[in-house]
Amino acid sequence: MAEKLYYSISEVAEMIGVNLSLLRYWEKEFPFICPKKTDKRTRLYTQENINDIKLVYHLVKEKKLTLEGAKKRLRENKDGIAKNHEIVFRLQEIQKEIKQIKGQFNTVLKEIEKDENNVV
Repeated sequence: MAEKLYYSISEVAEMIGVNLSLLRYWEKEFPFICPKKTDKRTRLYTQENINDIKLVYHLVKEKKLTLEGAKKRLRENKDGIAKNHEIVFRLQEIQKEIKQIKGQFNTVLKEIEKDENNVV
């Protein structure tokens, strides 16, 4: 999928797996999450905004930190946390690919075994 310049709040909520009100709440709690707003107050999120939201999600939902704990960690070392999160995310993607390849490999093996049994 081609990367867009701006995403709506509903697109971001679906992408992250949270509801709209949580995104609005995090926007108030974490000042660095600041989507552009149109004259009609429609939020427009950039990829950088989405990356920041993913980072907050990682700390609050996956690492189970409180909001205050997440804020403290981000104040101390946002760049380091972001880099670590990106590495973990990439490793998870690689792991998914390996599982997919393994599944395909097993399917091919079963077909070969099936063909060998039919030859005998």
